[in-house]
Amino acid sequence: MTHYENTIANYSSNLTVIENTSDKQIQNLALTIAQAADDRKASDITILKVTEVSYLTDYFVIVTGFSRTQVKAIADAIEEKVYQTHQQVPKQTEGKNDGNWILQDFGDVIVHIFLPEEREFYNLEAFWGHAERLEFSSLEVTQVSRS
Repeated sequence: MTHYENTIANYSSNLTVIENTSDKQIQNLALTIAQAADDRKASDITILKVTEVSYLTDYFVIVTGFSRTQVKAIADAIEEKVYQTHQQVPKQTEGKNDGNWILQDFGDVIVHIFLPEEREFYNLEAFWGHAERLEFSSLEVTQVSRS
């Protein structure tokens, strides 16, 4: 029988913490998406960092458009800006024909573009209430809450 023992190494307090660059890149993707939506006059732009509460993705970007035409234009602007900036296209897009709620899956970031009624009905911010919530305001993002 083999006996395994857990060993804890003692390290000095002079450790340097290196921030994960991939998380910065993913956050930058979320900010690019939010900015593209803002450029098309999307409203109530919210970024949720769901890394700690979901295995699906790292961030949700949730925005509101006020007509089907605007919702589709926001989706197109996001696709174009993400391709130009990050050379990525959505892995999947749903709802583009209808235009009430368009979902774009960029892997690490999932985008929800709603008409106001759909956004209120589905209330994703409440459903993912334990996620870190970031408010977006034209090129600046601030941490609002973390559960």
